Amino acid sequence: MAAIVRLSSVCRRGVKPLFYQSTLLARPTVVLHKEHQQPHLLAARIHSSTPLYAGSSSKAASLHWTAERVLSIALLALGPVAYFSPGPVIDYSLAAALTLHGHWGLGQVLTDYVHGDTKIKIANAGLFLLSTVTFAGLCYFNYNDVGICKAVAMLWSK
Repeated sequence: MAAIVRLSSVCRRGVKPLFYQSTLLARPTVVLHKEHQQPHLLAARIHSSTPLYAGSSSKAASLHWTAERVLSIALLALGPVAYFSPGPVIDYSLAAALTLHGHWGLGQVLTDYVHGDTKIKIANAGLFLLSTVTFAGLCYFNYNDVGICKAVAMLWSK
C-alpha cells in the first residue's frame, strides 16, 4: 500500500511509472475458442485499491506509518519495563498501546479484504466498537483487579 501512495505522489508530478499505467491494470486478451475458431475478447483486471489517504498528501500516510513503527518499538520496550517494574502507569500504558496496536493492525486487514462502501463503513464501525470495548475492559481490569503486569506474572508463576 505504501508503494501505491508513493507512486501516486510521483504520478502527480507528471512522471508515469512503467508498472502503474492503466493499460497494465486492464489489458484485453484474445483467446481462440476450439469449436468455432472465433476470437473471444477477455479482459483481465487487477484490483488496485485506492490509497487510505487519497484526499490528503502522502505526508499523512508517512506520519501514520512512522507512528505505527514507533508504537511497535514502544511495545517492545514496555515488555521488560513491565516485568522489572510493574505498576499502574505501565498497566495503563500497556492497555493503550495494545489497544492502539490491535486497532491499527485490524484496520489494515479491513483495508485489504473488505470492499464496498457499505461493508467498509460497517466494518470500521465494528472495529471502533471492538477497540473501545477492549480499551475499556483493560482499564476496568487495571482499576478493579491486579492489573495487566501482575496478571501476566501470576500466569507465569504457575
